[in-house]
Amino acid sequence: MTSTRALDVLIVDDDDADALMIEEALETAAVPPHVHRVADGAQALEYLRREGAYADARRPDLILLDLNMPRMGGREVLAEIREDAELTAIPVVVLTTSNAVPDIVGSYSGHASAYITKPMELDAFEAVVQQINRFYGSVASLPSTA
Repeated sequence: MTSTRALDVLIVDDDDADALMIEEALETAAVPPHVHRVADGAQALEYLRREGAYADARRPDLILLDLNMPRMGGREVLAEIREDAELTAIPVVVLTTSNAVPDIVGSYSGHASAYITKPMELDAFEAVVQQINRFYGSVASLPSTA
């Protein structure tokens, strides 16, 4: 096991309520991560590429990615990340409301690190987010951030 450290997590989700629940669940961690949030795929790519308002953005250790968003959806974001040599090693966990087989298969085909359907019940939702943080913060070995 690797040592527990505070992760830099980028939440890419257009739903304010879901993003807030994710942030609140992460805040309860033994080692709370540094959380950043963008509301759509286009903003995510600007953040990841440190463009415009995000010129000083820190490279995330983990991306929590919703699929269905305006301007640019999660599938397109995942494809862009995996095609970019500077970004491809960042773990991307698809965290979405969809449990549709084409979304699951498409996400794994696009090299998502994991696909998780957002639980509808609040306690289960928080538990899932906390498990993701625990796994990537203290179990998984991650590439060093630049």
